[in-house]
Amino acid sequence: MTTHTKTNTLLSANNIGLSYGENIILRDINFCIKDIVRPGMQQGQVVSLIGRSGIGKTQLFKILSGLQQPSNGTVTIHDNEQVKAGDMGVIFQNYYLFEWRTVYQSLLLAAVKNPLIKGKEKEMIEQYAQSFQLTDALKKYPQQLSGGQRQRASIIQQLLKGSNFLLLDEPFSGLDVCVLDKVTDLLLQVSTSDELKTLIIVSHDIATSVAISDTVLIMGNEIGKPGATIKKEIDLIERDLAWKKDIKKEKAFTDTVEEIKRCL
Repeated sequence: MTTHTKTNTLLSANNIGLSYGENIILRDINFCIKDIVRPGMQQGQVVSLIGRSGIGKTQLFKILSGLQQPSNGTVTIHDNEQVKAGDMGVIFQNYYLFEWRTVYQSLLLAAVKNPLIKGKEKEMIEQYAQSFQLTDALKKYPQQLSGGQRQRASIIQQLLKGSNFLLLDEPFSGLDVCVLDKVTDLLLQVSTSDELKTLIIVSHDIATSVAISDTVLIMGNEIGKPGATIKKEIDLIERDLAWKKDIKKEKAFTDTVEEIKRCL
């Protein structure tokens, strides 16, 4: 197991519940994400939220981002501040972009909001575009892009804003194998760009999610209880499955993926 410690709490979900009338969607959602410290490097956090379709992942995603209020409970970040809209970079599955602006113009609007790259906005846009194979698309409008291109542009848009929290809804869907490898590599680079950088991934791609995560949260229903909750939390660091290249080749990785499937 890689030497590490977990220190301050970065995000805490406390007794989250969501109901529409008598219909209980979520209940008793409790987990926390702590700052991971590794000697000699900056190590951010990558947490995957996995569950069956229709279980309530999207609703929890919106609550964590501050875009939807729970029926009960709170989500707090850093110094126990309740999360609000705008605190997190959010990448939805519909890949929202300004339809009346070129890709470059949309990315520039995001970049100028990040004081850490002031004066280097154009340079950073070009670097990300090259990494995501979008250089030729910068002068195009969103309606001229494929679904995969829109997705990559949306990811770049949020990366440029520079939030410590980045929430991604199905970031691996619609990507061919070559681009998928580039996206996962870049997300790993983002996670190690700052000690507090925290990625929360909602995905049906269990293997890819587990391969880049340090923690997996499994959502599901429990017998005799309405609404979905966190059925299990898997610490991949403790299993020596985090921060490794070619991890998919290891038997322990395959066993963990199968364990997750059985929990769904």
